[in-house]
Amino acid sequence: MLKTFTKAALAAGFMMTSAVAGWAAGHAEITIRATANSNENDEDYDGLVVFKNYVEAASNGKIAVELFIGTQLCSKGAECLQGVADGSIDVYISTSGGAAGLFPYVQVLDLPYLMADDRVAEAVLQGDFTRKMREMALETSDGAIRLMTIGNTGGWRNFANTVRTIQTPADMEGLKIRTVVADLPQELVRALGASPTPIPWPELFTSFQTGVVDGSKNGITDIMGMKFPDAGLQYVTLDGHAYMGALWWMNNEKFMGMDEDMRRVVVDGFYALQQATFASPKRKSIQAYEDFVAGGGTLYVPTPAEKAMFAEAAAPVQGWFRDNVDGGSEILDALIAAVAEAEADLAAGRDADLN
Repeated sequence: MLKTFTKAALAAGFMMTSAVAGWAAGHAEITIRATANSNENDEDYDGLVVFKNYVEAASNGKIAVELFIGTQLCSKGAECLQGVADGSIDVYISTSGGAAGLFPYVQVLDLPYLMADDRVAEAVLQGDFTRKMREMALETSDGAIRLMTIGNTGGWRNFANTVRTIQTPADMEGLKIRTVVADLPQELVRALGASPTPIPWPELFTSFQTGVVDGSKNGITDIMGMKFPDAGLQYVTLDGHAYMGALWWMNNEKFMGMDEDMRRVVVDGFYALQQATFASPKRKSIQAYEDFVAGGGTLYVPTPAEKAMFAEAAAPVQGWFRDNVDGGSEILDALIAAVAEAEADLAAGRDADLN
């Protein structure tokens, strides 16, 4: 009886919020134009659907959210962020690499082996570290672009390649690893003994096939979504060197132009979006890993000692970041402090739950 009632209540609640959301489109006082350069199978889309449904319902139809998935409004990070700055786009999601041209310090999220797992990363990104990055971004953009939240887009970055199982940094020697154009990922690949090779994402499948590159730094959902095993990518090492942060930006004038009640709705909507993007990769990665192995792929989990070898080899990248990135020391210190606080809080909570 209780299970039946709960299912009915949930269904009714969903129908109610969906009805309000649908009504909002024709009666809204505020319209938010949100875009993601992805597709409807992506975590970014999942987050936007949750955001849209929450904001339209919680505002009682005063806010309508229009979604533009793909490249309808813009196609690259710099172009999209310019759209946010000038107000032609209200909300945009970028990776750290996609925003590094304007906000170089966001690459701190790509520094390897700083956050150990999902619980640490999620605690850090829900706290003052994100607010610190928001303050820096507002200052850099002269108050035009506001960082609303940081979610996830694809789980964790792992090293994958077409040649061999990578167990230690020595196994990276001689491999050509695809990176984005940003400096930090290239410095990481060099530190581990491989050769960084910037390749546009749409060209990566063919680059694996032709041997232009041997490997990449991606999450498993991206690997399987792009069918990279069909191009020869058969080895994945689960080193989890970086959390794939998703930076959600908003035009600051649009946000601050709302009354406080509507700003609260939008802030809470981004919280709901963040939680959806935290959860989505966990669920999708289960089938992705199963499919990878079923297709002949090899997964390798480094031992703690091997993981420590990777972290030691990559440690100089932090020094490079401090020396070469504007605001690098400031944001890295904030991240290190946030990680330490999160780890202490989680350890205390775990001890309490165990006893």
